[in-house]
Amino acid sequence: MSGPMIPTDSAADAERRSALRRMRTVAVSLLLFAAAVYGVTFGSDGAWGYVNAGAEASMVGAMADWFAVTALFKHPLGLPIPHTALIPKRKDDLGKGLEQFVGENFLQEDIIRERILSVGIAQRVAGWLAVPANAQRVVEEVSDLAAIGLSKVRPDHIESLVNDALVPRFREEPVAPLLGGLLDEALADDLHHGLVDLTLNELYDWLIANPETVHEVIGERAPWWAPDSVNTYVINRLHTEMVRWMAEIRSDTNHRARRALDSMLQQLATDLQSNPATQDRAERLKERVLDHPAVNRTAIAMWTALREALVKSLDDPAGAVRKRLLLEVDLLATRLSNDADLRERLDQMAGDLAVFAVDRYGSEVTTVITHTIERWDGKEAARRIELHVGRDLQFIRINGTIVGGLVGVVIHAASIALN
Repeated sequence: MSGPMIPTDSAADAERRSALRRMRTVAVSLLLFAAAVYGVTFGSDGAWGYVNAGAEASMVGAMADWFAVTALFKHPLGLPIPHTALIPKRKDDLGKGLEQFVGENFLQEDIIRERILSVGIAQRVAGWLAVPANAQRVVEEVSDLAAIGLSKVRPDHIESLVNDALVPRFREEPVAPLLGGLLDEALADDLHHGLVDLTLNELYDWLIANPETVHEVIGERAPWWAPDSVNTYVINRLHTEMVRWMAEIRSDTNHRARRALDSMLQQLATDLQSNPATQDRAERLKERVLDHPAVNRTAIAMWTALREALVKSLDDPAGAVRKRLLLEVDLLATRLSNDADLRERLDQMAGDLAVFAVDRYGSEVTTVITHTIERWDGKEAARRIELHVGRDLQFIRINGTIVGGLVGVVIHAASIALN
């Protein structure tokens, strides 16, 4: 366990020490002046008697207040008088009291929320972002941080994420109902028609461009005993009919083949959600896919390509990502400036966030006060506290000297009047 922490002095501490020294000199000078006046006027009567009484009371007041001020930080004259050197002895209690004071008087929900709302954070953010240089700075900082963060994610991180987090989760989660639901929604919104059209177009173009391949594939199944001329005629006819049929399906959105495909897909969606046999086959397929080594390679390859594309775009000042970010920042600034309701909601959210942080971590923050003071050396803590408040405390000594003298004059006058 480390020993007491000794705080280091700063330039401000040197200035405070100089100011404290000056005020001590003033207080001591007044005490010496009062002692000199008392010595000169000792035994005098009349008006000088009043002066002598005032000087005597000034010395008493100055010494009493010197004792009181000094007793806070150390033993007066080095004497172990009870209830002196209070700060070195009770610095831990002082820290706890300060912790409670801050927690009870500053870290309160009403105070925090009122302060956050009075600041008008959303309005200030809008004004700051409206300056083009500030908006550009935000985009640059976000881009730099994002690029740095992306560069820190290595392929082995992605592999670990896939193996340790995603794959086990996919194994536990039944995939058939999820796929069935997604397929059902896609069919309800006709999302599959675009994919069907694309497939038909590609297949039609392929049949037109590759008659030799079609002839070769079908020719492998032709009867060996048939003449070549007959096989060639039949294959050519089949190719022509396939092209014509594909053209019909492609051009007719209500073709019976399309309706049959829709019906098949709808039945598949239903079976994936309710048919145990179909669900079991889907789960087995999922397991084979997850066990395949290509899963890791594909995930890493996709991440690497995505990362390189993002980093390259983020590093380019004229890249699409930065341009989009700058546009979004400008839109946010404009909307914040024009939408009072949005500003109010954001300010309320900021207040809620601050209150949540205080409720959850406020005690940890205030505990720092106690822990820090507990680590301080007692004498060093007293010296540092005296640096901060000692100059003002010297006014107590000065006021004690002056007020004591006035009270002495009043008491002397009252004693003469009573005699």
